[in-house]
Parts: sequence; C-alpha cells; structure tokens
Amino acid sequence: MNISSVDLNLLKVFDAIYVERSVSRAAVRLGLTQPSVSHGLTRLRTLFADPLFVRLHGGVEPTIAAMRIAPVVQQVMRNLQTMFDEGSRFDPATGRRTFLIQMSDFGEVTFLPPLVRELQARAPGVRIETCQLAGMELTQALESGQIDFAIGHLPVLDELFQSEPLFGEQYVLLAPPDPASKPPKTRPLEALEFVCVTSHPETTKILVELGLQERVKLAVPHFMVLPAIFEETGLAAVLPRRVGEYFGQTVGKGRYREIELPGPGLSMNINLYWFRRYSTEPGNIWLRELIVELFKHSSAQRKSQGRKTGQSRATDTTFR
Repeated sequence: MNISSVDLNLLKVFDAIYVERSVSRAAVRLGLTQPSVSHGLTRLRTLFADPLFVRLHGGVEPTIAAMRIAPVVQQVMRNLQTMFDEGSRFDPATGRRTFLIQMSDFGEVTFLPPLVRELQARAPGVRIETCQLAGMELTQALESGQIDFAIGHLPVLDELFQSEPLFGEQYVLLAPPDPASKPPKTRPLEALEFVCVTSHPETTKILVELGLQERVKLAVPHFMVLPAIFEETGLAAVLPRRVGEYFGQTVGKGRYREIELPGPGLSMNINLYWFRRYSTEPGNIWLRELIVELFKHSSAQRKSQGRKTGQSRATDTTFR
C-alpha cells in the first residue's frame, strides 16, 4: 500500500466504527450520512484487503485484523490531535520556548525585571534572550524570524512591521548645577557641554535642532555609562525622562538638575514590533499580550499617579 494514496479521513471512519460498533452510530459521531460512512468502510476494506468489521445483531464487530490495526490508528489520531492543539494554542504553564527580543541597554533595565518576574510566575519554561541590532541588520533579523520582537523607539521599523504602542516618553536635559552655594533653577544651554548616546540618535538630533551640536564633547554607544561620565566630567545629556529618573534612584553620586527642553514635540513613542508572518503564531500572540499587559497598563498608571501628585518635573535630581 502506498501511504500517499490513503485518505486520512478514512482513519476517522475506521476509529468511529471501531468505537461505536455500528455504522449508523459512527455516522452520527462523525456528523456524516450513513451512506458516506458505508462508502468509507468499503474503501478501507479494499485498502487492508480484509472485511475489518462483520455484521452482528444490532451492529458490527471487528475482525482480528481490525483489532490489530485499531491501536495504531488510535495512536495516529491522538498524535494528530496533539499536533493540531499545539499549533492552535500556547500553554505558558507547560510550554518550553526561547524568545529573542531586540532592545537597548536601558530598554533591558526598563522591561526585563518585570517581564522575567511574570514569566517565572506564569511560564517557567519560557526563556528570554536580548540583542542590540540596528538598521538593516535589525530589519532582516525580524523578517527572517531570527528575532521575535523589537521594543523601543525605532522609526525605521514603522512602515515595515506590525506594532503596538506601549507608552510615550518625553526627552529632558540632565545638567549639573552652577558651582555656587545656591545653584539657580535655570542655566543657559549654550554654557553646557554634552555627552550624546549614539545608539539613540534622536538625542543627537535634538541637540542639532537646538544648535548645540558644537557643544558635544563625547559620544558613547550606551546609556548605562552616563552616571560615571556625569560624576567625573560634569557634562550634560539629553535623554528620555525615564532614564534620568532611573539614574536618580539607583546609581551615581552628585547633584544634577532635570530641565525641560524648549520647543514642542520633544517626545518619542515606545512600540512593540513583530513581523506580520508571525501574527497568528500562538506563542507570539501570548508574549505580545503579556508585554502589552505589563507595560501599557503600567505607563497609564504612572501617568495617573503623576497627575494625582502634581509632581513637578523641572526639579533637581539627586543621584544616590
């Protein structure tokens, strides 16, 4: 027998007749007409060169050959059902999978602690790896499935990939105070010297728009080195507000002021990106929904808390 010539629907017919011991009851079980099931049984008899089922009063009984075939057919049916179930859902409690996500160094600080905490509770078999790619390399990695998601302010991906907005973020300026006993609340920007982060080109663009590009004295690839640079050099930096708040709460020494930048539109949108080919893949759907749940909600809550407290953002930031 050539397996390529076998209609797999016939296995369903065989299993239903074997379980029900009746052609008519098998038809009801399968949602088919009795003649359709009888036709299927005729084809099965030809395939196996055996009657398979013989008539008895009130139904049919399997032949010796059918009893030998039945366990194999039922195992095949279970395997197929398992395969289809796994293809239609992702069970976080039992699933084992590694997701690769593109994010910046500060994105890792922002997203990984709460995400990993939730995975430990909900999906202990899920593992996260992060990477930092840019430009064409990032685009190709998403398209090929080499990475599953990208998170961040990534305008290069806006036209090519599906996305979900997570939150908006304002840019601010962290600047040292004047060397005086009581530093003033403002300081001319032209008197400052700057460090910029090359992996986040929007900060450099802002300095250019403000006519301060000639005041840039240092360029570094990552945000997380900034506290050490601040401490030793007194340079200022344009950066997302969350970055400054994190630095003020956790690292560094000295005293810096958070200054609102002049001009409208100095903000960015943080999005979650993925390739449309994987939009219906169950694991992809599950992790997307978890990321949106964690970070879209927390951003809204953060804004609400800010409104309630009336907290002023143009204040001194102390690195402790």
